[in-house]
Amino acid sequence: MRPVSERFLDAIRGSHEAVFSATVVAPGQTGVAPTGTDITIADGDVTLDGTAQVRSTLELTTSGTLWPVRATDLLAPYGNEVFVRRGIRYTIGLTEWVSLGYYRIDSTEQDDAPDGPIRVLGQDRMAGIVEGRLTAPRQFAASTTRGALLSALITEIYPWATIEWDSTGVRDAAIGRQILVEEDRYAACAELVKSVGRIWWWDHRGVLVVRTPPLSTEPVWEASHGQLGVLLDLGRRLTRVGAHNGVIASGEGADTAAPARALVVDATRDSPTQWGGRFGKVPRFYSSPFITTDGQAWTAAASLLMAELGLPYSVDFEAVPNPALEPFDTVRLRYRGRSEVHVIDRLTVPLTVEQPISAATREQTTTLLGGA
Repeated sequence: MRPVSERFLDAIRGSHEAVFSATVVAPGQTGVAPTGTDITIADGDVTLDGTAQVRSTLELTTSGTLWPVRATDLLAPYGNEVFVRRGIRYTIGLTEWVSLGYYRIDSTEQDDAPDGPIRVLGQDRMAGIVEGRLTAPRQFAASTTRGALLSALITEIYPWATIEWDSTGVRDAAIGRQILVEEDRYAACAELVKSVGRIWWWDHRGVLVVRTPPLSTEPVWEASHGQLGVLLDLGRRLTRVGAHNGVIASGEGADTAAPARALVVDATRDSPTQWGGRFGKVPRFYSSPFITTDGQAWTAAASLLMAELGLPYSVDFEAVPNPALEPFDTVRLRYRGRSEVHVIDRLTVPLTVEQPISAATREQTTTLLGGA
């Protein structure tokens, strides 16, 4: 969850004044206080999806007077970004803001020209990495560090990019095998990150972070019915479609090194998805040339499996907005005598006071990982 005060979390549960801000900025800024030109917000939302290539997308409606005529105009889709935030105003002059990140302007639409409202659609900075395919193959020596490889591919698109790893040891270790990246820049970066059991995204500060997936079962927030409750609506479903209870990770390159391999399964006794139990054996296969040891294969497989377990039982809910929530946050849902802990996969944060936050989750389970 993005950093907020206890006062902020308490205010959500009562009457409060929500405020919103959108600023058009030149590309390349980071932090939660960039400089630029403020624009009005008539409607819109930010959607965050922890399973998507581009984690965050923006849809915003603003004044019809800002239609771009020149390539240098504010809302022209030629590089400008929109920095968005939502907050709570406690008193005049005292507002606590939560940054929702930076969004490259992808398109500008006006259904009722020339004076009707303008709809701005944007994506976070990962869109540039996805689009920025290599024009010629790149070869990296086995001695290249993971951090250097990722930085080389990212800074070719964003020379000003800030990249943060949660482990200098992982970042500074050599890739261990000669790697050839042919066309797909994003795929190469994603494979590198997955191979060391990490996830990556452009965060609310405009920083590219490489992190271990959160595994805590301690909820960061509670949504409930009743007095001081924030839960407005809830639906649930059970499905095994797309669910796995084991991951086989392997690594093999163009060299003569023996292939690395590991199988990690749900070994929790009485788990509904226990490997070899009533659920069966449903493995997912993952292969990457960045995996060079069996230990690394285990780490990658365990990370991928933990990100999937809980999928058979999922919940969609709407609540009074808490804009600090993010994908992979753990939340407690209390409703009609039940208390469940869930992990957020996707959520939509509105940019108006009329709409609730909506989220899709999977149940958090305590899982023992083992081999088979």
